[in-house]
Amino acid sequence: QVQLVESGGGLVQAGGSLRLSCAASGRAFSTYAMGWFRQAPGKEREFVAGISRSGISIYYADSVKGRFTISRDNAKNTVALQMNSLKPEDTAVYYCAAGSLSFSVYYYNPQRYDYWGQGTQVTVSS
Repeated sequence: QVQLVESGGGLVQAGGSLRLSCAASGRAFSTYAMGWFRQAPGKEREFVAGISRSGISIYYADSVKGRFTISRDNAKNTVALQMNSLKPEDTAVYYCAAGSLSFSVYYYNPQRYDYWGQGTQVTVSS
């Protein structure tokens, strides 16, 4: 069992930055691939970024490439999402997730993840 707790959300103006953090407890954090997803009102949950167990392989949604950076610290059991040049369309609840992912395509599918945090709200004003 893995417990995930997100933090760092808030209200920011367009063009600003936020850094989300996800703290994990429970079973060995380093054995799980991690992902960030987001869900806006009335929309499906969508993939934002993913990172492999070692941190070597990283994946991004096209909509955030060049603006967001995912990272992890296995010694501290944390994964972060640095979000720069934020846009109003980035407004959503952001979730971190953990899963035993074997293939790169699995990172994009929320159903492949086993554990989820409660989410943190990010609101970008225009």
